[in-house]
Amino acid sequence: MTHASTIEPELPAPLQRGMRRSGATPGRGPAPAPGFVQRERQWRQPPGAASRQDAIVVSRWTSDGDAPVSVSHPGDPERHCITLVLRSTSMRLVCGGKLILDGRVSAGAIQVTAPGTAASAVYGSASDVLHLFVPQAVLDACYLDQFGEEPDDAARIDDPSLYADPALERLGQGLAVAHSQDPGLGRIFADSVAMAIVARVVANHFQRAASAARARIALPQWRLRRAMEFIDANLAAPIGLADIARSTGLTRMYFAAQFRLSTGMRPHEYLVRRRIEHAQDLLRHGRGSMLEVAMHCGFRSQAHFTTVFKRFVGHTPYSWRVKVTSHAEPSHG
Repeated sequence: MTHASTIEPELPAPLQRGMRRSGATPGRGPAPAPGFVQRERQWRQPPGAASRQDAIVVSRWTSDGDAPVSVSHPGDPERHCITLVLRSTSMRLVCGGKLILDGRVSAGAIQVTAPGTAASAVYGSASDVLHLFVPQAVLDACYLDQFGEEPDDAARIDDPSLYADPALERLGQGLAVAHSQDPGLGRIFADSVAMAIVARVVANHFQRAASAARARIALPQWRLRRAMEFIDANLAAPIGLADIARSTGLTRMYFAAQFRLSTGMRPHEYLVRRRIEHAQDLLRHGRGSMLEVAMHCGFRSQAHFTTVFKRFVGHTPYSWRVKVTSHAEPSHG
């Protein structure tokens, strides 16, 4: 009987360079990248991470939101931790003793904690986050691949601020479900998507750093929290940029620039996202007709609601509610 030979998949170029620097080789030693997304029993402590020092380790942490959850971690001494928020949640985040966020954060938000940096958080509602633990050699290789030159020093990301990137949001959602794929395909898929996420995070950070001289000042946390609270309290009302800016005591243009720098989104985009999230909560629990949900969420008509909902969610409100409620019903038999 003839045995088929095993063909190792070709790894992305940045990862190959990172492995060469760290002394790892494809098919030998530590795994070059994550196989599947693992569940964290403790926040930012992925199972089996110690045995894969040269790999990007991917894990997922969730909480049900029944009660506030306080978590903390002293910081991985060797790896950056890239966090992608998969579900909108309310949280207080502290990194290196500095308050990063105290309020609501939307799905798709990204945050990076540098090696050896202690972090703690309090989640006030149901949450779902993806963590990527990235060795320094992989970040350095991504920097070289992105900019065509070696970093002056190690490509360390010391900015723990949250920001939004639609492309990273889509990549994170794809990586989160990689474990449900065929084992062989899932491994290759997860490897590639994880590397794409790291490469984009590196590009985002160092491109922002290059333009820091003309960067504007971000909103102070208390102003940002006030704006988000005003939006949440007025989801059904016809509010606009001027109303939100007025709630913070700033002019429209000044507020809009600072808000976008703080969140990565324009104020209107954030308002629409919160309205869609509120609509999903109402639809999930069967509260009202489509028209009633549209009115409760500040849309001027059911048609407008349907158009915007489909653009953000990918389904009409009706089909999404049918899908969600049918999955939630207990099976009989």
